[in-house]
Amino acid sequence: MRKYILVVEDNSDIREIVYLLLSEDYEVHFCEDATTFRNTIFKKRPDAVILDVMLPDGNGIDLCCEIKSDYRTGHIPVLMMSANSSLEEIKKKCNADDFIPKPFNIDHFINKVAVMVA
Repeated sequence: MRKYILVVEDNSDIREIVYLLLSEDYEVHFCEDATTFRNTIFKKRPDAVILDVMLPDGNGIDLCCEIKSDYRTGHIPVLMMSANSSLEEIKKKCNADDFIPKPFNIDHFINKVAVMVA
């Protein structure tokens, strides 16, 4: 059975790239905002979550804190993505498992996801 990855990204171009990179090996579901994510995460528990930091109705750091503090989801690995943050900044604010800067190197991104869902 393919691993299920939930991606929260508001930029349609990045969603399309992520889909092209991951959909062959994983089941990928996208949320465009924090509200949709909150309505989706408990319908089918993901094997990993990829979160953009900047969202139209919130931010990925807050979502990461919500995921990691909930006993039902705290074990789910979270990969944060941002053009305006660094791993050090993210780690100060939430307990993300990993971080990748935008724009990202395709091979680096694929490898980070593979490690998270292994």
